[in-house]
Amino acid sequence: LYSKMAAKSPEEEHPVKAFGWAAKDSSGVFSPFKFSRRATGEKDVRFKVLYCGICHSDLAMVKNEWGMSQYPIVPGYDLILCLWIYLRILDYNEEEPLRRGGTRLRSPPPPPPRFYSPTPRRVINAPLPSRSGRIGSAERIDDYDWRSGRRDHDRDPGRLASEHDSMVEDPHEIVGVVTEVGCKVERFKVGDNVGVGCLVGSCMSCDSCTTDLENYCPKQILTYAYPYHDGTITYGGYSDTMVADEHFVLSWPENLPLDGGAPLLCAGITTYSPLRHFGLDKPGMHVGVVGLGGLGHVAVKMAKAFGTKVTVISTSIGKKEEAIEKLGADSFLVSRDPEQMQMPHIDKLAHLNVPNVNKAATGTLDGIIDTVSATHPIAPLIGLLKAQGKLILVGAPEKPLELPSFSLIVGRKIVAGSCIGGLKETQEMLDFSAKHNITADVEVVPMDYVNTAMERLAKADVRYRFVIDVAGTLKAA
Repeated sequence: LYSKMAAKSPEEEHPVKAFGWAAKDSSGVFSPFKFSRRATGEKDVRFKVLYCGICHSDLAMVKNEWGMSQYPIVPGYDLILCLWIYLRILDYNEEEPLRRGGTRLRSPPPPPPRFYSPTPRRVINAPLPSRSGRIGSAERIDDYDWRSGRRDHDRDPGRLASEHDSMVEDPHEIVGVVTEVGCKVERFKVGDNVGVGCLVGSCMSCDSCTTDLENYCPKQILTYAYPYHDGTITYGGYSDTMVADEHFVLSWPENLPLDGGAPLLCAGITTYSPLRHFGLDKPGMHVGVVGLGGLGHVAVKMAKAFGTKVTVISTSIGKKEEAIEKLGADSFLVSRDPEQMQMPHIDKLAHLNVPNVNKAATGTLDGIIDTVSATHPIAPLIGLLKAQGKLILVGAPEKPLELPSFSLIVGRKIVAGSCIGGLKETQEMLDFSAKHNITADVEVVPMDYVNTAMERLAKADVRYRFVIDVAGTLKAA
């Protein structure tokens, strides 16, 4: 079966046509790409992609820096989507009630909710999908004029889309339409905003999966460039439509912005999970964050929301003001300055009356979240830890890091790693972010800007994450 599917072109592998942008070789250059998605299974949801974040791992994958890329690659796993799920209208007229599965409905279902903003940014025309009935175990929305009781094929041929055929985009609400939903989907309803993160599959039976740690499943399936259960390669969110198993779809909090929230599906859970798991989420603790980029700036926000003191450790003195004044860090150390690595920078600590600000920085941190993906010495970082302190690596340097074992032994210190989080914890992170108004600092760009965005990302020329406005800017070839 796998060999037969592999022989087909991406556009022929599955029955549902899709369109996006893909990198087709290790040059990493993106161009329009036609492919296909699988038919909607009984536990699947199909959705239109609204926003998709650009992660540094996207750059590594399209350049094949990790030696595991399979082309063509449609990246993207910081996905924001909207579900518009509605019962299929099998038949209706004013005299004969609708029958569906033995249930009698004496009037048509109520119209889908109309979403609006006092200051809308743009209107997205979204006519209801064409009538196509039932496909497999999924149900489709029919062409139904909820206002007049007529189907699309009964309308005047020249009629323009009316207001109920469109949605006004607001960053706090919806931006898309679901075309299909599996018959056994239970967690989502009409108008739900949802997200899909780094995973779209796992074995669901190993120790990791049964303890809500799907991210450590040995058979995990990544959202793009990874073999799916049927042997085909997954494609990510740089595309118009996606389908995912309900288990790997996340409910989007009502007050969490869509564009600024998209990167939380990667940067948010990558930093939230180690803070929680390693007990660095207690008010009054002192946490260090190494690197102030896409991961680091979110780590600062998460740690501050937990009530901890935060010291940012960076190679660039130019980020000091950003860290303290904008992100709320309590202190700043330049990692290339040996003196600063021994003495806390006290500009803000002095105003907070934090005790012992004049003592050496050595041995002052309960834990450190190291977000740096370039090779760097970790011995100075271990020196900043208190006894039994924890250095947690979430960046992925290309070359191995040198581990000074004696520094660990004499203080019973720990060096550990952490990789995203399970679905339960990721949902917890989204809810926590909504409660504390945490979003990533983003630059929203159109789909055809992706090559420039990748070039800028390689130069660290972004504060701090690019997010693609997929729904508003992706144009079919």
